Amino acid sequence: MLPMNFDVIIVGGGLVGASLAAALKHSGLSLALVESQPAPVLNPAWDSRIYAISPGSREFIEQSGAWVLLDAKRIAPVEEMRVFGDKGAELDFSAYQMGVPELACILESSALQLALWQVLQAQDNLTLLHPARCQSLTVSKDNAELTLQDGRCLNAKLIVGADGRDSWIRQQAGITGTPIEYEQHGVVANFSCAIPHRGIAHQWFQADGILALLPLPENQVSMVWSVSPERAAQLKALPHEELCKQVTSSAKNTLGELHLATPPASFPLRLLTLQHITASRVALIGDAAHNMHPLAGQGVNTGFRDARQLANILLARGAQTDCGAAQLLRRYERKRKEDIYAMQAMTYGLKNLFNNANPLLRTLRNSGLSATNQITPLKKLLMQHALQ
Repeated sequence: MLPMNFDVIIVGGGLVGASLAAALKHSGLSLALVESQPAPVLNPAWDSRIYAISPGSREFIEQSGAWVLLDAKRIAPVEEMRVFGDKGAELDFSAYQMGVPELACILESSALQLALWQVLQAQDNLTLLHPARCQSLTVSKDNAELTLQDGRCLNAKLIVGADGRDSWIRQQAGITGTPIEYEQHGVVANFSCAIPHRGIAHQWFQADGILALLPLPENQVSMVWSVSPERAAQLKALPHEELCKQVTSSAKNTLGELHLATPPASFPLRLLTLQHITASRVALIGDAAHNMHPLAGQGVNTGFRDARQLANILLARGAQTDCGAAQLLRRYERKRKEDIYAMQAMTYGLKNLFNNANPLLRTLRNSGLSATNQITPLKKLLMQHALQ
């Protein structure tokens, strides 16, 4: 079987990998995307996996042509965000205060995945290989060879690992890091609420976890509740009526009585910081490059910024015909490190500051939250990065 030759092979066709492929449709590069799952299909039911897409990420997706394919009726803008401490402190952010139309857009993972794949399926410079699994990766000075389990052999100048938190590409490239388990699981579910949410995202820092309710269309909200693994198991095992009562109580009855719209699910949370996100002929993006706590909703947006930065570097490579050249990969890593480390440090610090029983820290964190709320320039500085 003759090898298939490409400039770039992207392994992983999730949101971040698909967005990179779509961003390179006018690059003049020949692309392949290897995805282990079948192509996404429309799910008429509401998806419990929800993302808060920042304005910067939305613009990136719009440029690919995917955003216009989304059903606007299933997208909810976040016009305000209210953050509550565990001792009465509150911090508010508003789109009006920031001078932007919205702080974020809330939409379903499956809907965005489908829109991106619709773009990919019409893309002339892209070969979609799915479902397909990788078997071996061999990297030489001038080339990378990827062999699939079905025997097909692919050659490329650059391999992009977009294959998630347990990235096979990361392992094959010898990029190592020790994950730090947060000892928390994120419990997710959607609810309808009795009191209109008015486009406001709510978040409560509590002694036993972090609860967020994000606005959805049709007066629904999406819950992400970060709690201990034991508490997560308890919540999932509760009768649906009792789960609604406990979420309503923990949310201080802010949105009135809640009714479950999708069954609860959960996933483990961890921090993964890598010293390098590139190796010879390899670049990592998305969860393959970093894991962080979801309390700020910045995990997928950080991944989109990876894809955007790598796409910009490849589009601006000029006379550099080798898109896997070491100098291009160094430039990508250098430009991404500060953003990744800043988001990880912020989420890790906030999680440990609030999930701490020390009474002195409790006073400091709540007084700090209240003080920040009174300083408009500081609030704008905090939000500017999240809007990118």
